Amino acid sequence: MSTPSADRRPGSGPLSRSEPAGSLLATGPAPAPPTGHRIAVPVLDYYLIRPPDRDDGNPPPALVTHPDGISDEATTDRTSPAGILVEEFELGADCSAVRLDSIGWLPGDSHWHGAAAFSRAMRTDADLGGRVCGVSRQEVEAVYRRLGGGELPDEETLRGYFDDGTPLPNSAPLWLGTGQPTAGFHQTRVYRILFTAGLAPDGLAKLLATWEMTVDHDLADPRTRVVGTARRRVGDDAFGWDLRRIGAGAAWCLDVTADLASPRDDTIEPMLRELTTAARLAGLIPVTIERFS
Repeated sequence: MSTPSADRRPGSGPLSRSEPAGSLLATGPAPAPPTGHRIAVPVLDYYLIRPPDRDDGNPPPALVTHPDGISDEATTDRTSPAGILVEEFELGADCSAVRLDSIGWLPGDSHWHGAAAFSRAMRTDADLGGRVCGVSRQEVEAVYRRLGGGELPDEETLRGYFDDGTPLPNSAPLWLGTGQPTAGFHQTRVYRILFTAGLAPDGLAKLLATWEMTVDHDLADPRTRVVGTARRRVGDDAFGWDLRRIGAGAAWCLDVTADLASPRDDTIEPMLRELTTAARLAGLIPVTIERFS
């Protein structure tokens, strides 16, 4: 088995598919991490990509494209992943997202390749997004080994392959409130983690249960926007988040309020990453993290 080495090449064009959103690639996603206490979660986000289910005679689109223009196409059957996608949101000094990096790997390939175009496309193409399944690193390790890749490189090595990421808007925070902290706290910040559509009923039920969310409205009513609310203390800091529909489920978001007891803000990034990971494993695809105040 060959050991993957750095291959700094650009990503491919968009993919499309015809399977329903939320269906799985090989095995089901790993359970979301427990959220009763602060935990360490992998910085990198892992996805499996299912081959397109299409019989129209057109060649399946590529996850990655070599510089010479020759596309790598999936050679696995429909019960096996067509590829692996690894991503990372780079967060700025205020913990808002400033860049999205990504790489892809295809069965039988000895290299990882840039996948920026694929990452962008799966967030705008609902068909393609439905072929993407958020999974844990442990599941990707097993799939990578089974498909001939050997041992999955560690996260620092994978990060070293990033070279064609997508910059994200990095404007000043959208000050929606008074700017005054919650009583008893040094500072209050509000973040929005934006996700694509595609949260199936079982994924929604998983998030509501995992976060022990308070549900005050009829979830079946498409007019319901805030579907659940949760709270947690991390040391002296307090966090609250609302799981919200945007439109009639056209997209989803988490509105996260961070009440900081001191000038330190080191609890914010781990919390945002943990919440993003849990939502990703439930079937949502994160788009960005914005600071609102």
